[in-house]
Amino acid sequence: MNKLKIYTLVILSLLFLVTDCGIYSFTGASYGTAKTVSIDYFQNRSTYVNATLSNTITENLKDRFMSQTPLSLVKSGGDLHFEGTITGYTITSVGIKSGETASYNRLTITLKVAFTNETAPENDFDKSYSRYADYDVTSSFASVESSLVEEIVEQLIDDIFNDSVVNW
Repeated sequence: MNKLKIYTLVILSLLFLVTDCGIYSFTGASYGTAKTVSIDYFQNRSTYVNATLSNTITENLKDRFMSQTPLSLVKSGGDLHFEGTITGYTITSVGIKSGETASYNRLTITLKVAFTNETAPENDFDKSYSRYADYDVTSSFASVESSLVEEIVEQLIDDIFNDSVVNW
C-alpha cells in the first residue's frame, strides 16, 4: 500500500472511532448513555427580583444543551435533570477610594442547582453558584443591568454545564 492510502485509512478509522463512541463531543462534554435532558424553570426566590431572570437562565441552559450536545430536550424525566432556584440578586459597593466613596458597584447573581444523572448517579450534585460583574458608580443601574445580567448568566451557564457534563 502506498503512504496516501495508509494515511487515508488511519484518518477514516479515527473519524469512525470518534463519531461511533457517541459519548464525547468536541466541546469536551461527556454524557455516558444519557439520551435526554430536562430542565425545570428556575424560580426566583431572591429578595430583589429581576422580572426576566428566571426565563433567561432557564432558556440559556436549554440552549446550551441543545447546541453543544446531541441530547433531546424533554419536559420532565430526562436522563439528565436540572432543578434550580435564583437565591440572590444583589448590588453592593466595591472599590472604596479616598473619602470612603465607592468607585464601583457589583451585581451578584446566586443560584442553587440540583443536578440528577439517572445513568450515572455518582455525578449528581446539589450546589450553589455565584458570579458577579462590576460597573462604574457614575452609570445608572438601569442603563447597565441587561448587559451585566447577560455577562453573569453566561458565566453561570458555563459553570453548570461544565460541572454536569464536562467533568474536567
